[in-house]
Amino acid sequence: MDYFIGIKGSGMGPLACIMHDLGHDVAGSDIDKYIFTQDQLALRNIPVYSFDKDNIKDGYHVIIGNAFDESNVEVQAVMSNPNVTYDRYFTFLGKFMENYQTISVAGTHGKTTTTGMAYHVFKDFDKTSVLIGDGVGHGLKNSKYFIVESCEYQDHFLSYFPKYAIINNIELDHVDYFGNLENYIKSFEKFANQVKDTVIVWGDDKNIKKLNITSHVLRFGLEPHNDVVAKNVIQSSDGIHFDVVIHGELFGHFNLPFYGNHMLYNSLAIIALGYLENMDGAYLQDKLATFKGTKRRYSVQEIGDNVYVDDYAHHPTAINFVIDATRARYPGKKIVGIFQPDRFSRGAEFKNEFAAAMEKCDYPYFVPFPDNAKKEEGIDIDIFDIANLAKNATVIEADETGAKELAKYENVVFLFMSSKDIYKLKDKVIELKK
Repeated sequence: MDYFIGIKGSGMGPLACIMHDLGHDVAGSDIDKYIFTQDQLALRNIPVYSFDKDNIKDGYHVIIGNAFDESNVEVQAVMSNPNVTYDRYFTFLGKFMENYQTISVAGTHGKTTTTGMAYHVFKDFDKTSVLIGDGVGHGLKNSKYFIVESCEYQDHFLSYFPKYAIINNIELDHVDYFGNLENYIKSFEKFANQVKDTVIVWGDDKNIKKLNITSHVLRFGLEPHNDVVAKNVIQSSDGIHFDVVIHGELFGHFNLPFYGNHMLYNSLAIIALGYLENMDGAYLQDKLATFKGTKRRYSVQEIGDNVYVDDYAHHPTAINFVIDATRARYPGKKIVGIFQPDRFSRGAEFKNEFAAAMEKCDYPYFVPFPDNAKKEEGIDIDIFDIANLAKNATVIEADETGAKELAKYENVVFLFMSSKDIYKLKDKVIELKK
């Protein structure tokens, strides 16, 4: 039995699904609160229990989620039972990767979307398994490829030694662990140098340019020094159109139904990856053009004259990406932006940037930190410290009163942005407007 402590986690859930698909007996435990990542577990009838030390049985192999330590009763039971073997999530995943030609997708922003995009391209090319941080995992027996979203937090991705890695961008995040940009960059540099074949990087990124990479590098971007260059880029309300030149030669023309520069760069990363595996431009155009996105990454509902977008954006740069993409996609609509921060350390570090990003919305709203937001010692901040820095911003609760305030708007795009469950507020607004 593979037993997962914290099975609803954004990586743990997909990993449990993969092991189930490969024929393993799988079960796990987590908090009782609903988390959207559990949907895929339910589809497979994977048992999910409340935490209880008696869940841990002799002979189990236990995978322990990153969020759980020995204060958890099941972790205590694992540590005290010599007849149980265990791994941390990231160490188990690192060993599991060695069975495949693994593609790690890393970077501060865009990991989930790029991982999903890569899987969409590869699954019809050859047998491919995937782990995406939106709760989706698919295991296919005798897979050639394994594509995995690879997070830098607490240096977890340093347990990974993939064949290929994509690094979309580097911008300071997880300040509670890394402390400063220098440490953050060093971690990515070490990861890049663990890659066995080729590191695919956004060559226009100022912080990626600081990396001393000894592995083979393939650079993509708009600047002419890159190996994979997008030229003649046109962005319109129906998507992005561009030519791709690789090592000085035209590779193909692409018409993709995406919006915003970040989606252009994500696409270029996948085109570069496909090129390394001998995919041609026509195949990549066909597959990319039919990519529908991933969960909680610009998920769109159009109801009447209003548009409701749920996005995982939890960093100022990501918020800017989402707003800019919305302006391109819905140029005739005003934007109601609703943001809930997830970590006090991130809120404190980027409060000015959060405020500036949200000012780009026509009607900016902030929702207080959730009750389970991580509190770091020495950090004292609340939502008003951020909202007061933004012009015309309003603080609302994620409750019926907050939903009524938002429901007054018509013919707008509602942007609900957070790594937390802000989508529940979206559902309240939709219900009220019915």
